[in-house]
Amino acid sequence: MASTASFLATLASSTATASLSATPVSGGSSKVRFLPATAQRRRVVVRAAVSGAEKEKAKPSEPGDKDKGGKDARVVQVHSAEELDSALQAAKNRLVVVEFAASHSVNSSRIYPCMVELSRTCSDVDFLLVMGDESEATRELCRREGITQVPHFSFYKGTEKVHEEEGIGPDQLAGDVLYYGDNHAAVVQLHNRADVEALMAENSGEDGKLLVLDVGLKHCGPCVKVYPTVVKLSRTMADTAVFARMNGDENDACMEFLRDMEVVEVPTFLFIRDNKIVGRYVGSGKGELIGEILRYQGVRVTY
Repeated sequence: MASTASFLATLASSTATASLSATPVSGGSSKVRFLPATAQRRRVVVRAAVSGAEKEKAKPSEPGDKDKGGKDARVVQVHSAEELDSALQAAKNRLVVVEFAASHSVNSSRIYPCMVELSRTCSDVDFLLVMGDESEATRELCRREGITQVPHFSFYKGTEKVHEEEGIGPDQLAGDVLYYGDNHAAVVQLHNRADVEALMAENSGEDGKLLVLDVGLKHCGPCVKVYPTVVKLSRTMADTAVFARMNGDENDACMEFLRDMEVVEVPTFLFIRDNKIVGRYVGSGKGELIGEILRYQGVRVTY
């Protein structure tokens, strides 16, 4: 997954845009209220950037190209609910990204080259394609999954749907893949209080590093947005800081930890040194987060 960060940078340099036909969803807060009972999914409709792949002289990949010539071998097209269920079971705990598309959809064609590029760079993620208008079997699958608009992306782990998005651009798609599937980044995944305490103990004492704990929710738009920055900082600051992540809605133990830490908004970043919480930052601002990390590392920061 290391190359996903590079892919994000490439996408960010693209200047061409194309409007989506979807109705925009209001709201753009950099943080989300923490609701212990449920975590609301945040759907964001943005302008879809045209991938650099579409600027090449060769005809860009389009949904269904795999079946036509095998050029998109890592994007596997499925043709029925049975095939999808079988692929999800075979993936076990790997992230599976499913794009629901349609042959008449311009936006499906625009986003698909990014899906193909991600499939080539993210070897620990499985990518599937469902052409909703291909047959009655695929139409029935779309009805079962509640797909009303394409392109629609669903993210699965262990056969469980953990996230879904529609009307998104390449940068957000890449960010979602990184957030839900990057198991090899230098960000320690924590699942309960014992994990937190063990990591604190490892980084205490004179040679201990600053521990930056990213607390969020699975279906939190701002949490997804800031996570590529967290991954990048975990690599560039590896000598002076340790980065970790906990999703509060992963299990009851995580939820209890968030309540004990008085986390009421996400994303919240807890800064821990010598087994003590020395500060916190609430929000998804990249510059503010970097500034706070430097401040707790003893670097003088002027705002």
